Amino acid sequence: MLSKQLGRHIVLSTALCFMAVGCSSQPDEEQQVAKTQIESLYEQARESMAAGNFNLAQEQLSNLNRRFPFGPYAHQVQLDLIYLHYKLDNTEEALAAIDRFISLNPNHKDIDYAMYMRGLVNQRAEHNGIHAMFGVDRSDRDSSMAEEAFKDFAELVRKYPDSEYAADAKKRLVAIKSRLAKKELAVAQYYMDRQAYLAAANRGRYILEHFSDTPEVENALAMMVESYDQLDLPELREDALKVLRANFPENQLVSN
Repeated sequence: MLSKQLGRHIVLSTALCFMAVGCSSQPDEEQQVAKTQIESLYEQARESMAAGNFNLAQEQLSNLNRRFPFGPYAHQVQLDLIYLHYKLDNTEEALAAIDRFISLNPNHKDIDYAMYMRGLVNQRAEHNGIHAMFGVDRSDRDSSMAEEAFKDFAELVRKYPDSEYAADAKKRLVAIKSRLAKKELAVAQYYMDRQAYLAAANRGRYILEHFSDTPEVENALAMMVESYDQLDLPELREDALKVLRANFPENQLVSN
C-alpha cells in the first residue's frame, strides 16, 4: 500500500515538474518570438528611411511604438520618430515627441541629440521656404521660433559642450543671432521711416548690446548717428559716430 502511494507520488511529482518546466520556458519562448518580431519590424522601418520613404517609415515606427512601447528598440524608435517628424515638417508632433523623450529620459545617452533636434525643428519652423525661394527679405516677420531655436542650441552648448552636435549648434547660433538682429534692425527702420527717432536710436542701441558680433551692428550704429542728429543730441551722435568710425571706417557716414 505504501509502495503504491509512493509510486503515485513520484509520478505526480514528475508530472508537476514537467508542467513547471513547460510553464517556465513558455514565457522565454514568447519573449524571443516578440524580440524577433520587433527586430524585423524595426529593420523594415529603417529600410524605408534609407530609401527616403519617410511617410511609410513614420507609419511603421508609430505602429511599432504603439505595439511595443517598452521593447528593446523603444528609445531608438522614439528618436527615429523625432527625426521623421522633422523631415516631414510636423512641427507640433516633433516638439511634443522631443519634450516627452527628454522628460521621461533625462539621463539618456542621446539626450544631447534630442536637444539638438529641438533646435533644428524650431529653426526650420521659423524659416519661410517660399520667401527664401524667391529671395524675399522678411526680416520683420515673427521671430518667436528663431528665439526658441536660439535657446535650444544655447542650452545644448552649455550643458554638453563636448557633444558631437555642439560645433554645428554654435554655427547655427551665429546665424540665428544675425536673423534676430535683422528683426530689430527692421523695427528700427520702421521707426526711422516714421520719424520716431528716439525709438529708432533705442533699437539700435539694443542691437549693440545684444548682437554685437553680427554684421547688423554697422547699420544699427548708422541709424543711431542719424537719429541723434535729428534729435539734436550732438554728444550722443558723436559717441555713436566714434564707434562706427573705429569699427567700420568704410561706412558712408564716416567718409562724409
